[in-house]
Amino acid sequence: MKKIIIVGIDFSNCSFQALEYAIMIAEKTSSNILMVWVGKGKDLPSVYIPQVIDPRHEVKKQFEELIEKHKDRLTNSKLMYKVRNGKVYKEIVNQAKYHDAFLIVTGSHGVSGFEEFWIGSNANKIVTYAPCPVITVAYNKKKKMKLKKIILPIDNTRQTRQKLPFSCYLAKFFDAEIHVVGLYTSKVKTLRSIVDSYVKQVTKHLDELEIKYNKVSLVAENATQTTLEYAKENGGDLIAIMTEQETTTSNILLGPYAQQMVNHSKTPVLSIRTRYIYDYKLET
Repeated sequence: MKKIIIVGIDFSNCSFQALEYAIMIAEKTSSNILMVWVGKGKDLPSVYIPQVIDPRHEVKKQFEELIEKHKDRLTNSKLMYKVRNGKVYKEIVNQAKYHDAFLIVTGSHGVSGFEEFWIGSNANKIVTYAPCPVITVAYNKKKKMKLKKIILPIDNTRQTRQKLPFSCYLAKFFDAEIHVVGLYTSKVKTLRSIVDSYVKQVTKHLDELEIKYNKVSLVAENATQTTLEYAKENGGDLIAIMTEQETTTSNILLGPYAQQMVNHSKTPVLSIRTRYIYDYKLET
């Protein structure tokens, strides 16, 4: 059975760029792509063209055009679509669960000028509740779709290494270089030594898998800002992070570090939930 990549589509430029990113990965991993659009009801107006009598018919028409446009790029895979009704993040997450998707790709910003950003307002929730890794993509028309440098920030939390297997999985397919960035967020020597220990474990694993890597240690007053600056200065194509969920009395929220990354990174962000350890076979 082929792997499935779920892509959230709201027909904004940002969601189209997310689709481009998904196609790039699907081509390498021989995965099928399922595009998902979610409406809130029968009378939902179109948010990307003037109001029409039957927006769902127009949505399906636009999906068919997308399939026709991209079908020749997926010689070993299929490009499919689903039109759903309900809450955007729930429907996308449920589709990922139903198809046992190995990845979700979605824009980090949605249609501007609308009462609510379709993708942008749901990106954090998709990351929070997703049953698999999520890549969020910010729109940048000058950004070339490639995956040659993966930025892997390592801090002093135990979960920080859990993003390594999936990062290695992608690195193997794309012959990418992993930049292991040790982040010293404290002056306490014990905590810094923990970071050094984790970096050593990570690089040892990369050596065993014969994956190219670059290693650096940085003092970080703000882990998000330091990571983003490093990615920009070194031409990063993907930043891999662990998400932190915070439980409130009424909901589960994405933690501040992951939220800042998803909201502010111009580089695509791979988010992996801390409650899961993914075990991916590395055959290419």
